[in-house]
Amino acid sequence: MRLKKHLIVGSAVLALSALALTGCSTPSSGGASGTGSLTIAKPDGSSVLATQINNPFISTGSGMSLGYDRMIYEPLAMVNPVGKNETTPWLASKVKWNSDYTELTVTPRADVKWNDGKPFTADDIVFTFELIKKTPALDLAGLKLSDVKKDGGNVVLKFSESKFVKQGDVLGTTIVPEHLWKDVKDPAKDPVKKAVGTGPYTIGTFSSQGVVLKARTDYWGGKVPVGTLKYLEYNDNTGLLRALQSGETDWAQIFITDFQKNYVDKDPKHNVFWGANVLSPDMILVNTTKAPFDNVAFRKAVNMVLDRKAHAEKARSNAGPELTNVTGIPQPTGDQYIAPEYQDKTFKIDVDGAKKVLTDAGYTWTNGALMDPSGKPVSFTLQDPQGWNDYVTGIQLAATQIKSTLGADAQVATPDANTWFGNMSSGNFDAALHWSGSGSNPWHIYDDTMNSAYVDQASGGQVSDNFGRYSNPEATKLLQQYASASDDATRTDALAKIQKIFVDDVPAIPIGTHPTLAEYNTRTFTGWPSEDDQYATADPIAATAVQVLMNLKSVK
Repeated sequence: MRLKKHLIVGSAVLALSALALTGCSTPSSGGASGTGSLTIAKPDGSSVLATQINNPFISTGSGMSLGYDRMIYEPLAMVNPVGKNETTPWLASKVKWNSDYTELTVTPRADVKWNDGKPFTADDIVFTFELIKKTPALDLAGLKLSDVKKDGGNVVLKFSESKFVKQGDVLGTTIVPEHLWKDVKDPAKDPVKKAVGTGPYTIGTFSSQGVVLKARTDYWGGKVPVGTLKYLEYNDNTGLLRALQSGETDWAQIFITDFQKNYVDKDPKHNVFWGANVLSPDMILVNTTKAPFDNVAFRKAVNMVLDRKAHAEKARSNAGPELTNVTGIPQPTGDQYIAPEYQDKTFKIDVDGAKKVLTDAGYTWTNGALMDPSGKPVSFTLQDPQGWNDYVTGIQLAATQIKSTLGADAQVATPDANTWFGNMSSGNFDAALHWSGSGSNPWHIYDDTMNSAYVDQASGGQVSDNFGRYSNPEATKLLQQYASASDDATRTDALAKIQKIFVDDVPAIPIGTHPTLAEYNTRTFTGWPSEDDQYATADPIAATAVQVLMNLKSVK
């Protein structure tokens, strides 16, 4: 998620030590609830509904997988990764960072109640962050909280390192009720059958057929526009697409090949498909510890022959814009972060240039087949999970382009998803199309692909990021420098140097944008986010889904 500095952080230009976040519209207080219903669905199979798990800290549980937990539990603030990048106070009415982003002062919103009638207070915020602090399994974002305490009516959070690059993670922390969670023995595993939150909905029914939520009449944010939410699971994208086409489902997030023909045109007056262009590219991650991608010349050559326009059109059905800048930063979302020397540098297919790079590095050709400097044929396999149609199409296109232009033997494999995830973590791969980190700035993109700390700290050879195992001490140092800097000038300088290493050394090969996709219809409700009104993404399982819900208006 991308935060605009002037909305939430201190500005060195204005010589401010910190900036309080108080603005941006929030739901007006009131009561009652609307009528009507919306059906929200996922394509993950019925197993998600086999067990009721309402614990918001269990990402694979039914509540977080389907997204209904987002309507029950709420964060301190909503962070918008698109549009004007505004941050909307939610359970916090105000936040204030110190100059180096190691301390955050939170003012809790008044007159908020949990759905069991108990008042929400500063103590709940303190309890939640203390719970995360003492339970490492809950600290999924690596907040590294050093202290949390009340200061009058406020809460002060202190961190062991700068949170500049993780402001969204801090503000997006789900707050839970102390009066119930203090008795939870294992907060990382407890299913939490009684879902008590501050959000606008409570669980009506839960079964293997789906989940039904009912709107509260005493929600702090005012009248809830939609009376009932129904959450369903389908076995795959095909089944969910049929449900979207027929109107059986109203709101979802799936990739649709030729979305205009296969979804929008089924009801062009009401059906909407939107790919929100967030700060996250898709990349071909390459294993830099083994041939052929341990040779920077080969990485550069591959980078020079890929057809990114074809990728956008054929693999992604133009769901998002073509990735054009050599830094891998999506535009126009990330324009402000691109270093001056690269602002006008775009990807261009250059087969002759790629062959010269290879020739200069000692590569040769025998009967059109590429030979490495030792005289061995160059071969490798691109892999992505079977059924991930956009990614599989992407690697098929790349393999064909690399074969036809460079003569390398590029093969394609499609293991099942579990095997693929294991291969990425263990390093059992040559190359794979993969999404990159998305956050408040491009640091997340480069941290995911260049930070050797992930490899150095790997347990049993299993890494959680930097799957390509790229090692460059200077890049790691610069990433840390950016994350810990207390002024914009230092961050700008570090990011420019990081981009230079990325462009010159090609630790990963950016190939396309990775928009946040969503489908919805306007038959019964309007007020959805869109390309023309980017107050949030339309992702039904994002934290901002409740913000979207509260912005809807019933069709008269």
